[in-house]
Amino acid sequence: MGEGMPNDDMIIPWISSVNIACGYHAGNADLIWETIELTQKHDVSIGAHPSFLDKENFGRKEIDLSSDEIYELVKQQLILFDEIASDLAVQIQHVKPHGALYTMSAKNIFIAKAIANAVKDYNAHFVLYGLSGSYSIREAKAVGLTTASEVFADRTYQDDGNLTSRSQSNAMIEDADKIVQQVLQMIKEKTVTTVTDEAIPIVADTICIHGDGKNAVEFAAQIHAALKKEKIMIQPVFS
Repeated sequence: MGEGMPNDDMIIPWISSVNIACGYHAGNADLIWETIELTQKHDVSIGAHPSFLDKENFGRKEIDLSSDEIYELVKQQLILFDEIASDLAVQIQHVKPHGALYTMSAKNIFIAKAIANAVKDYNAHFVLYGLSGSYSIREAKAVGLTTASEVFADRTYQDDGNLTSRSQSNAMIEDADKIVQQVLQMIKEKTVTTVTDEAIPIVADTICIHGDGKNAVEFAAQIHAALKKEKIMIQPVFS
């Protein structure tokens, strides 16, 4: 959230935690402030959503940076975000990289390590969100961070556990019933069915819904209802 989309206030009643853009791929200081204020009204936990400095591509284009540059990129966004949160007397709960930075860290141990070190050095109490089974989770655990293995409600999976690239036509799931079915499978069966119809293991600590999706409000509401029906508790991940 905090990306300038018109539906943030309609999504937030259905969720327990939110990733807020830090101004590098979308948003700005004013939107960060407004989004944090919105979360306070609904008792939703907040997290920083750092990205590449690339508003032109919404942070979804891969950029080649060194480990030191990745470290500083993340650290500077945490500083910016934390200053605003502190002014509002709100505590940051987690950090989740955005877009290309997220997918690259899942596959690249050096990027994952740089992000984990930046988060740990800034505040070792922050929870780091990362793709289930990825380098992001492994490297964060290696430096002593609490992690949340993340699964995606509205994305398809490859056999190696990575998300299908957005350049592929089948990257996104647009059908609400299929989304709910995938979420319940990931939580209850601890597996996800890939694009080749293979069931692979997965850990679901937190579920991602993309707030910029055209059906984000519908998806959030239906997932919330399905989890409640199954008596699955919806709450933030705490360190």
